[in-house]
Amino acid sequence: MIHFCKNREFYYFSQFSDDDAGFSTFAAMQKKFISNLWLLLFLNLLIKPFWILGVDRSVQNLVGFGEYGFYTTILNFSFLFNILLDFGITNYNNRNIAQYQHLLSKHFSNILVLRFILAAIYFVVIMLTGIILGYDKRQMNLLAIVGFNQFLLALILYLRSNISGLLMFRTDSILSVLDRFLMIIFVGYLLLNQHFKLHFRIEWFVYTQTLAYIITCIIALIIVWKKAGKIKLHWNFPFLVMIIKQSIPFAILTLLMSTYNRIDPVILERLIPDPQGNYQVGIYAAAYRLLDAFNMVAYLFSVFLLPTFAALIKQKGNILPFIKFSFSTLFVFSILIAFTALYYSSELMTLMYPQHSDESSIEFQTRLNQSSLVFTLLMFAFISISSSYVFGTLLTANGNLKHLNIIAAMCVVINLSINLLLIPHIMATGSAIASLSAQTFSTMAQIVVVIKIFKIKTDKRYLSALLIFTIIALLSGFIIKQLGISWIQGICIIWIIGLISAISLKLINVNLLVKTLTEKSDNI
Repeated sequence: MIHFCKNREFYYFSQFSDDDAGFSTFAAMQKKFISNLWLLLFLNLLIKPFWILGVDRSVQNLVGFGEYGFYTTILNFSFLFNILLDFGITNYNNRNIAQYQHLLSKHFSNILVLRFILAAIYFVVIMLTGIILGYDKRQMNLLAIVGFNQFLLALILYLRSNISGLLMFRTDSILSVLDRFLMIIFVGYLLLNQHFKLHFRIEWFVYTQTLAYIITCIIALIIVWKKAGKIKLHWNFPFLVMIIKQSIPFAILTLLMSTYNRIDPVILERLIPDPQGNYQVGIYAAAYRLLDAFNMVAYLFSVFLLPTFAALIKQKGNILPFIKFSFSTLFVFSILIAFTALYYSSELMTLMYPQHSDESSIEFQTRLNQSSLVFTLLMFAFISISSSYVFGTLLTANGNLKHLNIIAAMCVVINLSINLLLIPHIMATGSAIASLSAQTFSTMAQIVVVIKIFKIKTDKRYLSALLIFTIIALLSGFIIKQLGISWIQGICIIWIIGLISAISLKLINVNLLVKTLTEKSDNI
């Protein structure tokens, strides 16, 4: 029999047998996963799209593509050195606490000291690198504040890794949107106040993020502190060395992934002279914003998948149904997003970034054409990105960091090579092609490794269902586009047909979703 005993917000596993006729390990974990995922999705879909598509987009339209591109370059530059802030500790800690929850108190106090040391190193490195790159006074000032924000964000993610490692998914769900909720309030006030709106500067946008991160960090710290019990911060050099050694594979992976995920705007700004450089970064950022919004949903899966996979692997549970469930859901979602972009990218870009008062019709059309193409390419990259959240997370949970690091290193080479080759000729479009190429290679390689390590047999019926669904989505979009109906109606019809097809092909199992959500807790 399978039994789970409730202890506050997480479950402890007990012994079970494979011939259990009741609810399986997978079903029990999936029930917890799905029920909490709904809360996480609800909160994030309520808050983050409003932030990304409302407040953040409004700031770019207000300050202009060049000014927002200036901010984006500094932001992505700071991301490149996040390895120094985290050193892979967050991912290591998430996996470790999920499997050994009793270590929270011991690890927390020591790791917290280590993070402050890493933060000091990070700040010195980014400022020195900024000086070497020739950043001017304004760039250096913004880099200092953005760097501090990165420290706060990394600290929040570490604190949340303890919370999700304890499988406290509801608490983690609330914390995942708290910073953005506060930013909406702070920035919204500035945008609605006519005086501040007329004099708005991109630096104000960064300062509001600082305030929101500080508040969120304090709340998360209090929660973890209470769970960990009595904590005394102290310097334990042997323990810190042990943590660093065990985190090195995670650190290398973080560095490599940050490079091929975040370096595009930095290379754009460096290779293209101003003011065109920042303007091209602004175009890339405008298209990337929607990717960021959709990526939010896929990322939320990984937040729950890592501790869930880690717990299942430790208990030697059957992970294949969970892989198929997670991948199918994200595949359907990402395919519909990609084909929506393929057929209606111009309409979406026009809606989000209308013609500026100081922009001629020719300039607007040129910007629209380029941003639409960049957007389409990035949305197809999203198919691979969302898939990586399943297969990459599984490999991380299983400790296959060597394989992931090799794949990530190859992605860096692919991304840099294509960027250097194409940016001088097609600018932001070249960066989008580089991103698509690297992300596609990453996912294909991860799938091959997963099949080999977990000895997954080919399921021809399942692969056929994926192919048929993709063809239906492609053809339905093409036909609907030819009908000449409004683009809003067209998008709705594509999604309705797509979801019906996914359910008919059993890529989305409605009965299973209902069962896992309605099964009484006493049965698990």
